Amino acid sequence: MSSTTTAPPRPSARRRVSFTAVLLTVTALLFWVPWTGLLAPSADWPWPVQVIGTAFFVVTSVAFPLLLVRAHGRRHSDRAARIAHLMLGVAWVFFAWTLITHVLRLVLTVAGVDNPFRSRFVAVVLLVVGLALVGYGIREARRVPRIRRTDVVLPRLDRAFDGLTIAVLADTHYGAIDRTRWNEGTVAAVNELNADVVVHVGDIADGTVEQRRGQAAALGDVRARHRFYVSGNHEYLSNAQAWLEHMTELGWTSLHNQHRVLDRGDARLVFAGIDDITAAHSGEPGHRADLDAAMAGADPDAPVVLLAHQPSEIPKAVAAGVDLQLSGHTHGGQIWPFHLLVRLQQPVLSGLSRHSDRTQLYTSRGAGFWGPPLRVFAPSEISLLTLRAA
Repeated sequence: MSSTTTAPPRPSARRRVSFTAVLLTVTALLFWVPWTGLLAPSADWPWPVQVIGTAFFVVTSVAFPLLLVRAHGRRHSDRAARIAHLMLGVAWVFFAWTLITHVLRLVLTVAGVDNPFRSRFVAVVLLVVGLALVGYGIREARRVPRIRRTDVVLPRLDRAFDGLTIAVLADTHYGAIDRTRWNEGTVAAVNELNADVVVHVGDIADGTVEQRRGQAAALGDVRARHRFYVSGNHEYLSNAQAWLEHMTELGWTSLHNQHRVLDRGDARLVFAGIDDITAAHSGEPGHRADLDAAMAGADPDAPVVLLAHQPSEIPKAVAAGVDLQLSGHTHGGQIWPFHLLVRLQQPVLSGLSRHSDRTQLYTSRGAGFWGPPLRVFAPSEISLLTLRAA
């Protein structure tokens, strides 16, 4: 037998097998756990309801992985992505609330409520709650983000910078759904704040500049004396360097492991930015998260505001003596209770948190959404931070 037939599978082949196995397992759970809540045999639904309902689950559970592969495969079909992502969001809501209504089922059992009424009651509750949350989630995802205002006291901040305002954008995720008008409304909301500095801390889009240029165009209309941008992990799926260059064309300063200094008289305030942590494995030449390079030459006595897409970078910020890190990435969980999984990877979901005597972290829930066009109990935001001297 030749060596080519006995060699182990190539890594790419192993990844495809692993991806397929995970996709099919997740699909089975997301679609068939809700079936047990809505169409359990103990409900004894009339046979047309049982047959039509089960057929619906069969069709959707087969269609979902096919659409997802078409959406994110070589063809990158936006139409398939819109359908698959909506299916994913609806399936997640019903999956999570099926597990929750199992508690209701147990309570009714202990209370002596018999089937089929018990199972039918639970199914109706699940259907009503699930549909209500899907509707609410879609509405929340489509709206222009609310303004979230926070004062941040920085002990090393010179009083010359007391009151400086920073508007934080994150996770706009221009993607398969055309959000041009939404972005125009979001930019208008940012401009109404009259912030001294506007930052975008990454995940600007899902797609290349060529694909999402129209949706991102309004970012060129953001009004502020200083506009800073750093890459997120999603840029590294679609040519991050092109996005850095495009943001520069729109008038933003792309902080590619760099810093800039703001002056007010003799006072200094440093804004530094690093590439996303995934950059090192992206294949993009010259891209990696390099905080040392970003801080090189900065005045050690000047307070530092660091732009880093993922909150998980905070230990490096603490070690470097950064005063305030601005991050996004988490979406606040986006669709409850997905936040429980996000917390396994990230130290903070949202808001202001302290990580040393000097270093604080502000994590934005983000302005947009990734994948499912839903936000459930994790509202979007435009953050307005006001820096205060001690």
